[in-house]
Amino acid sequence: MFVMTVGITACNKVDDLPNYGATTGSASVLSASKTTLAALPADSSLLGIVFSWTNPKYATDSATQKFVLEIDSSGRNFSKAVTRTIIGALGLSFTNKEMNDILLGFGFQFNVAYDVDVRLTTSYGNNNEKMVANTLKIKMTPYKVPPKIALPTTGKLWINGGACTWSWTGNPPTPQSEFSRINNETWAGVFNLSSGNEFLVLGQNGGTSPYDLKYAVPNNTVPNISAGGAFGFFPPGANGDNFKSPGTSGWYKMKMDFQSGTFNVSSFGSNAMPQDLYITGDGTTSGWVNNPPANQKLTRVNSCEYTITLALTPGKFFKFLSVSGQWQPQFGLANNISNGNLSSSYVNGVDADNNIPTPNTAGTYKITVNFATNSYTIQ
Repeated sequence: MFVMTVGITACNKVDDLPNYGATTGSASVLSASKTTLAALPADSSLLGIVFSWTNPKYATDSATQKFVLEIDSSGRNFSKAVTRTIIGALGLSFTNKEMNDILLGFGFQFNVAYDVDVRLTTSYGNNNEKMVANTLKIKMTPYKVPPKIALPTTGKLWINGGACTWSWTGNPPTPQSEFSRINNETWAGVFNLSSGNEFLVLGQNGGTSPYDLKYAVPNNTVPNISAGGAFGFFPPGANGDNFKSPGTSGWYKMKMDFQSGTFNVSSFGSNAMPQDLYITGDGTTSGWVNNPPANQKLTRVNSCEYTITLALTPGKFFKFLSVSGQWQPQFGLANNISNGNLSSSYVNGVDADNNIPTPNTAGTYKITVNFATNSYTIQ
């Protein structure tokens, strides 16, 4: 009887395994709800764009099919794409804020239209039978969002600390301690920093509590933090670590981006930041001399910026010198293109690339030189 029971049990019929048809599906067709996306900040929480695609009809339960949506700036062949993985569904939607965050992550500028490529890859859940759908090109414009870090109420920034030549003080010397404001959310400066030391960035200089407006890093033990990372505002009593100086003493450019809440420190090069600046050339009244008169000495505005207002002769040229009585160091026009970029020469007998042309109209002009951006302007 036992043998008969086993035999009967072994012969019980089970249900047929599911059959999903052919082993290979067909490429999906990707589509989008719009071809242009230019949202307003007030609409950040609203639905921005919807991507949908046809069923590839793989030989499996459709709920297990895998879809990878890639979004990238046009022309990069998806080398820096933002990806989203979807299982089973035949579409994906983004709010305006979600898409705006992606666009800003690409480094796109506010209120500027860019071409964005979107493509879809389909497969079984185990990544077999991958197929790439068509690529869409969509015009997208990121909108302006509030900075990640609130801007200093003074509109100015100063560096202060043991890494600076003046060390810790409640009133760092100006103008060499002050940053230059590059745009509404970004400041940059050029500073002489000693290695193995620390510093802070202050939103005020002097006063009864100069360290009440301080910017620091959350953790200065993070590897390579001396070269850059995230920073924050730390009010009185709040925890925050000092910035770490680079491993080698020298002149460095420091950039503070309040929009992204990040900073960057890079070498200024092997030469020192000019501590004085003069203008010379046949576009000025004194002509080409290496010891321009006192009225052709530029005023230092901050750690890296100089300015002067003077009359210029049209159809002529000029350069900048940093030591009166010497032709080097000198600073001229880079690449022979009037694009506002500076070239330099610190070697005796070697000129900077090209002379800077004066405007076509005679008049008095304001000239500004910024060594943090390595540029000049004529207004």
